[in-house]
Amino acid sequence: MTQGAGQGPEVVRTATLRDFRVPAYVHETGPYAQNTPHGESAGPAGEAARYASGESSPYASVDSSEQFPGEFSEGYTPTQRDLPVIHRGDTLQVTVDPVAVPAPAPGGGPGPLYVVGDVHGYLDQLVAALQEKGLVDAAGSWSAGTSRLWFLGDFTDRGPDGIGVIDLVMRLSAEAAAAGGYCKALMGNHELLLLGAKRFGDTPVNSGAGTATFQAAWLLNGGQKTDMDRLQDHHLQWMARLDAMEQVDGHLLVHSDTTAYLDYGDSIEAVNDTVRETLTRNDADECWDLFRKFTKRFAFRDDGGAEAVRELLGAYGGSRIVHGHSPIPYLLGEVGEEGENSAGPVVEGPHLYADGLAIAMDGGVTMAGKLLVQQLPLDI
Repeated sequence: MTQGAGQGPEVVRTATLRDFRVPAYVHETGPYAQNTPHGESAGPAGEAARYASGESSPYASVDSSEQFPGEFSEGYTPTQRDLPVIHRGDTLQVTVDPVAVPAPAPGGGPGPLYVVGDVHGYLDQLVAALQEKGLVDAAGSWSAGTSRLWFLGDFTDRGPDGIGVIDLVMRLSAEAAAAGGYCKALMGNHELLLLGAKRFGDTPVNSGAGTATFQAAWLLNGGQKTDMDRLQDHHLQWMARLDAMEQVDGHLLVHSDTTAYLDYGDSIEAVNDTVRETLTRNDADECWDLFRKFTKRFAFRDDGGAEAVRELLGAYGGSRIVHGHSPIPYLLGEVGEEGENSAGPVVEGPHLYADGLAIAMDGGVTMAGKLLVQQLPLDI
């Protein structure tokens, strides 16, 4: 059984997202790094290792807060540092009282709808948040009957137990279906990243900004050796079959706050089919381009943000978009300081912005924020 809330060793949080240092195991042999005869890692993984040791790296040579003041440019590559601090205050924080037990559906219809923001390997926090909403019991088993639960992607990387998170979601999917509800999940950019690192390793890809590899990008963005060690074929198959988007009860559910979905089809079905077909073809450059586009962010904030949301809603339907990917503390410029004594950013619930058309669900669990589980629609 997967580890539940309050069990096992105390979890030590990773550094804030401003600090993408490479783990020491980049120097190891095997599938995590390709070593030269002199013991120095070759290619972009080697560059990442040299950055970790204090030398300069082409991936961190650009101040992203200056390079990307708005939506990322066409030349953006995820091998560079991500997530500049955004000093803005026009996002509305919505605080919703916790619901102990999901309310039964009136007249035997579909059960209540819930969404989960980015988890990034924080299994204990996920189990605790699901228990708080009455979706799982003390043993971590489905207890919400006909409720409907959607995960918005990014199950792995940065946190301690990404594979444990995937195992839990897969198990809850079966248990919820047996109870008359469902538990489903969307494709996040970190699922694409992990798939790419496993499939292609240090194979060079055309990043649009020089040579890159999935392996180096995975390490730079929080890849965990324990996740790679435990990754099995059924995990890979499950991730590769995830949908990229869905519409439920008038909510357009996506992982990333980007308009890049429009590049992959003019309907939800077309986008999902195109993404799956791209992964099936197993072409490193195609998969990298998919990952790169799904890593873009901040399309719905600032001037033109509401128009970008309306463009997506017009193409795929729905009256409001719900996304993860960009942590709420970064959208608000409320990023906690690093260090043991940091209180971290204060996130109590999802955030509504872009003229009330977009809901951000990534509470910033990787920076001592909050892992959000929210019932929809918002009661505001």
